[in-house]
Amino acid sequence: MTRWPAAGRCKRRLAVSLGSGRAALVQRGLTRHTLAVVEGLRASGHLHLRIALSGCGPGAARRWLGHRPGEFSLQGQGGLGERMRRQVLKASHRHPGAPVLLIGTDLPGLTRQDLRAAIAALRQHPFVLGPAADGGYWLMGLQSCLLRPTVTWPFTGINWGSDQVLSHTLQRAEAQGLRPHCLQCHNDLDRLQDLRPWLAGPLA
Repeated sequence: MTRWPAAGRCKRRLAVSLGSGRAALVQRGLTRHTLAVVEGLRASGHLHLRIALSGCGPGAARRWLGHRPGEFSLQGQGGLGERMRRQVLKASHRHPGAPVLLIGTDLPGLTRQDLRAAIAALRQHPFVLGPAADGGYWLMGLQSCLLRPTVTWPFTGINWGSDQVLSHTLQRAEAQGLRPHCLQCHNDLDRLQDLRPWLAGPLA
C-alpha cells in the first residue's frame, strides 16, 4: 500500500521539515525500493504482487506504474483500516485459500529476507505482525483461516495516527484468542529524525 509521490499528496509529516517537493522525492524512492524487493520475490514465485495506490486517479496510476508484472488498484475511500480490509478482500477473492501480506512503503531497510521471514511465519501462525519503532507495524499477515469470512477486528476500532496501533492490535488479537507472531522490529520513515540515518544513501 502506497501513496502517489506528488507534492502535497504524500509524506505530510516529513514535508513539514523538508518541504512537500523533497518529501515527494523521498516517497518516490521508498516506493521504488519496496517494489524492487517485492518484485524480486514475485519473480521467484514466492508471492503475487498487488499495488494499492492512493492520492491519484487511475490514469495517473497507470502513467506512474506503467506495465508491471503485478497488478495495481486504487485504495478507495475511507480510513486506513477500511482501505486495508478492502485490499485483503480483493486479494483473497483473486487467490482463494492463499495468505495475505499487507506492507507499506515507509521502510528503507526492507529486504527480501524480511518478507521471506513473514512468509515462513505464516505457514505456522494465522496472524503475523512486523512491529515498527513508532508503535505501529510495517507488515500485517493473515492466514487463509482468517480470511473466509474476512475478520473485521484487525481493521476497525484502531486509532491509526497514534503510537498505540501495535499495542491495541495485540490486545484485540488476544481477545480473539490469537497470539500474533511478531517479526523483527524496524523503523518507519515518517519524520526528519527517521531520515537522518539514510542521508548518505540514495534517498538524500
